[in-house]
This record gives sequence, structure tokens and C-alpha cells, in this order.
Amino acid sequence: MGVRGTLMVAIAFLGPALGGHEGWVTTQGEVLAGLFTADGHTALLSSTELSPVRRALDHARDLFEWRRTVDVAVVSVFSGRAFALADESLTWARALGVPSIAWLHGGDLPTLGHKHPRWARRVLRTADAVVAPTAYLARWAETFVENVQVIPNVLDLDAYQFRNRDSLRPRLLWMRTFHELYDPGSAVRVLATLRSAGVDASLTMAGQDKGLLESTRALAVALDVQDAVRFPGFVSGADKAALLDEHDIFLNTNLVDNAPVTVLEAAASGLVVVSTDAGGVPDLLAGGEAALLVPANDPRAMAVAVEGLLADPAAASRLAKGARAVADRSSWPRVRAGDWRATRCGCIRCGCGGWWRTKR
Repeated sequence: MGVRGTLMVAIAFLGPALGGHEGWVTTQGEVLAGLFTADGHTALLSSTELSPVRRALDHARDLFEWRRTVDVAVVSVFSGRAFALADESLTWARALGVPSIAWLHGGDLPTLGHKHPRWARRVLRTADAVVAPTAYLARWAETFVENVQVIPNVLDLDAYQFRNRDSLRPRLLWMRTFHELYDPGSAVRVLATLRSAGVDASLTMAGQDKGLLESTRALAVALDVQDAVRFPGFVSGADKAALLDEHDIFLNTNLVDNAPVTVLEAAASGLVVVSTDAGGVPDLLAGGEAALLVPANDPRAMAVAVEGLLADPAAASRLAKGARAVADRSSWPRVRAGDWRATRCGCIRCGCGGWWRTKR
């Protein structure tokens, strides 16, 4: 979706545009819509509705209204029940003659594809092109379609101040959604393991509650670490940047993942990332070069990795710089110019310089 040249294009982004709601993350669709608009292109967003049903109705209505004015529809494809919304939007786009890009986001898409291969194949083949932010989802998608393009998620690096941690402190940050796929309880267990080993560690857990916040608080009490963990809730903007700057080690405990922007934000800020090796994380951050990776659902292994970092500041600094280099590849100038380390290409540039591949 990097655009070069002087020809202006009109792009419709169909997916959750929920960043305007309190407690919701600004999506990549919203980010790119703003960036394309700033570059002089027309970018249309659908939809800001929280209800999936209302969002589906918005997508259908907007596509119909925009069918003669947009050059391409970029449809966000998530896993779970949200996959049905992508199906609907891509089907409408094809019926209305609007070229479309399936933009893969859901880290659990491979599971959905295993359970419903015919559905996954049909939906992906309905699009004119398929794009993924990591090679992980590209490999999965290429079991159904050809020439999947890998394009990184975009990050505003100016919003994050890189700080080299010369002296690493056991100040841990976890910043995801309190949902079972993100395994927040493991972060608490990492903290408890470290403190039982005599490490004066603390943990901040920030994010939107999707059902596990209270049980996570209860686990902290049960493990007697409630005084060493705090829950500031959802943070964004300057508050998020400040929180990142306050901490030294970022824990990513996900059981399923793709290309988490929060991990890129931590990398851009100079935190050392300790993550599970779930999904697309190894494609995003090479283990031993830009992060320490451990098996999912293994808080003891994660605690051991943290202890190793605390004992080897030089290695921690090397990993932080490696992670920052990964974050740099997600800057808009580099993504727009196609200047990143890609593992796949095979695209055919259209007249406006877009990265989609035309099938019909």
C-alpha cells in the first residue's frame, strides 16, 4: 500500500475504525487513512460503529455509495467471528466492481483456516490482492492464493523517544488487552517467579478489559505480588509514551499473535522485549537479535529470560538496538517507499504505484 508518483488515488478502508471511542486502540486502517490523506490522496473510513452488525451495514452502504469514486477498497481481515465481516465486504466489492485488497490482521487466522479451509479459500480468492504485515500470515495465505505481499504495520516513530537502557532495571511492562488470547496471567506469574528469586521486580499491566482484568488482579493477590503490580487501565498518546519510557523490559505473553503494534512501540522506545514465540512474533523480531523468545504459556521460561537480561546489560542493549532497527522499518517514509526487508514480492505495480496485484 505504499504509494509513489504524482497520481492521486481514492482508497476506501473497511474495518473497525474505533480509535475515536474512549478505551479503544487506533487501528492501522485509521493510521493509514490519515497518512494517505496527508499525502494528498482521498482516504475514506468505514466504520466507527462498535457493533459488528452495524459495522457490516455501514460497509455495505458505504461501498455502494463510493463504488464510482474509489479506486480500491482495503478490507481488514481479522480472525474469529470478524472474518464474516471481511467476507461480506469483499463480496460486496467484487459485486460492485471495486478492486479490493484483503489486509490480513488476525493472528488466529491459521486456526480459522484449518477449521474452515473452503471458507478461507473463497474469501481470500474474492480479493484482487492479499497483503500481510508479517511473513507468518503470508505463508498461511499462500496455501490458498498466490503472490501475497508482506508490508509492515506503520508506526509514527516521532511519537516514541528511544532511550538506551545502560543500566537495566527489573521494571516490567505488559500492554495488551485483558483477553484469554493474550494470557495476562502469565505476566503476573513471571513477576511472582522473579520476586521469589529475590529480584525486586515490579510490573505495570495496561490495556482494555475484555473479561480477564478482575481475575488477573485476583491472581496477583493469590501470588502475594499485589503491591508490586499496578493496573492503570487503557493508555494512549502521551500517556502511553511516558509509560514506555518509565519501564525497561516489555513482556509479550500472547498465545496467538501476528505483528503486534504494541511490541513495535516498545521496540521504538528502547525497551528490551521478552516475548512468546507465538504466531508472527519470530518473523517480526528475530530471537536473540531483536528480542528474547520463549515458548507460549511458560512464565518460568520468561522469568529466566528476564533474569538473564538483568545479568547481562550488554546483551540487553544489543537486543534493544536490534528491536529499534525493526521498528525503524515500520516508519511511514520507509513503508511508503517500499524500503524495508521483505521476504516476498512478485507484485505488479499499477499506474499509481500501488502495491496491489490485479487479477481481473
